[in-house]
Amino acid sequence: MERKLSEILEALLLSASRPISIDDIVKVFEDPKPSKDEIRKALNQIDQDCQSRGIELKKIASGYRLQVKQSLSQYIAKLWEEKPQKFSKATLETLSLIAYKQPITRGEIEEIRGVSVGTQLIRGLMERGWVKIVGQRDVPGRPSLYSTTKEFLDYFGLQHLRELPELPSLPDLTSIEHELPIDEPDESISSSKSLN
Repeated sequence: MERKLSEILEALLLSASRPISIDDIVKVFEDPKPSKDEIRKALNQIDQDCQSRGIELKKIASGYRLQVKQSLSQYIAKLWEEKPQKFSKATLETLSLIAYKQPITRGEIEEIRGVSVGTQLIRGLMERGWVKIVGQRDVPGRPSLYSTTKEFLDYFGLQHLRELPELPSLPDLTSIEHELPIDEPDESISSSKSLN
């Protein structure tokens, strides 16, 4: 039965157009349904079987999916003539701020970036399903608070936000100030001023 369950799960994962959760998997069976532990065991078997293949079982925020191994993606990319969509620096900066500082308001993003954030940029991230409004800040004007979604995690192959790469630690500005040499006035300039 275990081998049969692995085959069924593999077929489900291959035919699904989205990641599948264990709860979704349970729903496709009629009684007697396999237990969640049996499903996890079968998924582990699929994962082991994929070790010597060109695909891998990936657990992400929304569930599981079968995908091409990252090390082989350069070959698969040649099948599609269209180039992957490139994102502007502003879009990537805004998305990064939302991911690392969520929940965050548009005003806070603008303050950190030092430039205004266009409505179209935020709307584009929301239309992709990567960003959503999770509430309003309790200040005058009640600005919207933005946060990332499961679709954001799925797109970037993450289960949790804690899997985001660590940000480099930036030095404290006051410590930099102490390290910089203080320019002493040039004596030749000051003496020439006193002569005039």
